[in-house]
Amino acid sequence: MKKTEAIALLKQNRNERGIAHWKKKPRGLKSFGIGLTQLRKLAKQIGRDHKLARQLWKSDIYDAKVVGLLIDDPMQLSREQAEEQVEELNAGMLAHVFASCDATLAKSPFAFELACDWMDSKDPVRRRCAYGLVYELCKKNIKAMDDAWCLELIELIRETIHEEEMWVRESMNGALIALGKRNRKLNKAAIRAVKAIGPVDIDYGDDNHCESVDVLKHLTSDYLKQKFSA
Repeated sequence: MKKTEAIALLKQNRNERGIAHWKKKPRGLKSFGIGLTQLRKLAKQIGRDHKLARQLWKSDIYDAKVVGLLIDDPMQLSREQAEEQVEELNAGMLAHVFASCDATLAKSPFAFELACDWMDSKDPVRRRCAYGLVYELCKKNIKAMDDAWCLELIELIRETIHEEEMWVRESMNGALIALGKRNRKLNKAAIRAVKAIGPVDIDYGDDNHCESVDVLKHLTSDYLKQKFSA
């Protein structure tokens, strides 16, 4: 599919209610107001295409940028591209699709190395993305992410979360959930950390459909209790 065809497809699926909501808070990009669930469906319809992904990323349309992130080929991604794109996330507005939400970046061969490096970055957007990548990487069997590494990360989050930027805190919460789902040992460590951390304030502003995630509720769900009872 060509870029013009992809943009036309997005335009056909425009959501007037979403557009109206977008216009209430200008973000430096245009938008067809399409929700992420629908954008995922459209991305699957288009299919993996590294060249088209790069073209859509350069668009000034939010929906096109999101689709560009979703259809990119993880095996053609480079560290240089990741460093370029993280600088262009519109103050982190695109970070959730870039680094989490089943992100293409997390499927790249260098994702774990990148997450480790970005956790030490002075840039809060990179740190936010680092913990987003951790969330995704916890679903995989990565040798370097053994229990010792995960326990150190849980402790780091416990010690630093209240000192962090708000959106980094949100991403850390997600990482704690993912780490605590890996096995019984990590689940207990994550629960201890969450109890020690206490409430984590996230201000979503006028996005009333969003609310802070209850990390403890996730880590003590009936499903996980049953999973780790054996």
